[in-house]
Amino acid sequence: MSPMPSARLVRGCLRRRRGQGLVLLSLLIALLLMAIAMEGALDVWALQRQRQMEEELLFVGEQYRQAIQSYYLVGRALPASIDDLLEDKRFPVPLHHLRRAYPDPMTGKADWKLLIEGGRIYGVYSSSTAETIKRARFPRRYAEFANAKTYAEWQFFYVPPGRGIPGTNPGPQTPAPNTRGGKGAVPGNGNRTSPFAPLRPGG
Repeated sequence: MSPMPSARLVRGCLRRRRGQGLVLLSLLIALLLMAIAMEGALDVWALQRQRQMEEELLFVGEQYRQAIQSYYLVGRALPASIDDLLEDKRFPVPLHHLRRAYPDPMTGKADWKLLIEGGRIYGVYSSSTAETIKRARFPRRYAEFANAKTYAEWQFFYVPPGRGIPGTNPGPQTPAPNTRGGKGAVPGNGNRTSPFAPLRPGG
């Protein structure tokens, strides 16, 4: 028969196991705290990233609005497609009202919705229905964005003088006209109604 372990040996084993258990418990608590901290950091990063995308949307939307305005002012007609903004061939030397076909910062895709009247584009807006964060401190031109709930309500448009102000609620979507089928083609809003008079083919 093997000799019985002494009381001192038993107590030593118990102390070692207790110490190991405390170390394991401390490690688990530390891992839990790290996970909570990382989750909080990710939430903060996501919030900051969304705010950055909002600023990008304001910038890019304004680029489209300015391009539409420029296209109209030099030829007294609104564009029929995004391609027209990229390369205006109404003149011997083509004009470039838009540097490039910017994607929608909120989706990362060229899936803009178009504001269309009489087959002509007068504005764009995001296809994202996500809830906005920014609710104040907009440029004066876009002060009404403070009342918007989603990014689809941030509409960037140019209305020729004397034609009235279009509504601000997105309507049913149909494909946008694209005369050349180029990279500037994006989905549009052909069924949108607007209080200003329909455009004649000549603008």
